[in-house]
Amino acid sequence: CAAPNNSRGAGSGAVSVNIPGLLDDSMAVGKGAGKPASMWDNMRIRFIVCFLGVFVCYFYYGILQETITRGDYGQGDQQEKFRFARTLVLIQCIVSALFAKILIQFFEGSKPDHTKSWLYGLCSLSYLGAMVSSNSALQYVNYPTQVLGKSCKPIPVMILGVTILRKKYPLAKYLCVLLIVSGVALFLYKPNKSSAVADDHVFGFGEILLLISLTLDGLTGVAQDHMRARFQTSANHMMLNINMWSTLVLGLAVLWTGEVWEFLQFTERHPSIIYNILLFGLTSALGQTFIFMTVVYFGPLTCSIVTTTRKFFTILGSVILFGNVMSMMQWLGTILVFLGLGFDAKFGKVPKKTTH
Repeated sequence: CAAPNNSRGAGSGAVSVNIPGLLDDSMAVGKGAGKPASMWDNMRIRFIVCFLGVFVCYFYYGILQETITRGDYGQGDQQEKFRFARTLVLIQCIVSALFAKILIQFFEGSKPDHTKSWLYGLCSLSYLGAMVSSNSALQYVNYPTQVLGKSCKPIPVMILGVTILRKKYPLAKYLCVLLIVSGVALFLYKPNKSSAVADDHVFGFGEILLLISLTLDGLTGVAQDHMRARFQTSANHMMLNINMWSTLVLGLAVLWTGEVWEFLQFTERHPSIIYNILLFGLTSALGQTFIFMTVVYFGPLTCSIVTTTRKFFTILGSVILFGNVMSMMQWLGTILVFLGLGFDAKFGKVPKKTTH
């Protein structure tokens, strides 16, 4: 749930994470000269495992998200929609926190975490807002629009980096962001051909929710960068603590509003959804693990390319599986966005300062 910007996986591109257990394993390769090399020592096989892990987990995650949030439950007059975005994120956070705890036990042991608790609390608020807004947006826009919107994370990250952190970016970064903005504009552009489409909005409530989600994603990224720079916070500790704070905040929220009781009544009427929700949380947590492994073994650039490729095929899968028809202009906009993301991963990185 609380992957460093990717959330969610690695949505904003470069993610600097450190999983000592995995690094120790990779450094140990070659030490046992007499032992036969295992298949995992082959970097090509390792890359295929990481790529398929990210691709399969998040592709299925996307299918489950669209099935849960946009599906029809019941028949006839009894038909209803799923409208419990906060409870869905709460379950996702609980599963991710448990998963992160297991990873820490196996890979990091008793390594201390010096990050201030209140920083995790602040970060969880922006993260939660982004997740709930993103899931709620699916009630108003189709899945390709949501994926494309969430792919625009470099825009708020760059804006907040310039305004809050006073960062300077290379010209290539601005050109990549311009390409992404152009692609989004083409995707959202809907010419008024007749009065029959008068109710078709260009920028409605769903798009506003995506904009809020993106802005909060940018704030989360700034907070996570600060934690990594100041306290050398590991990815697993960040994942655990942000999800624990999120569980606390969301748990109180769903109890206060009574949403949790409505959700339980909904699951009584439609028990099949429980299986999908648990799988949704599990694929999210597993996907984050494969993202961290990709960053550790192959670097943030490779991870950015893998996640960008995955998002494009998620849109393609949504079009094929759920019948979300896209016009030629929307496909052109989609291609421009992912070209911008690819170029940003390759050429848009800020050169590191040598301060020692």
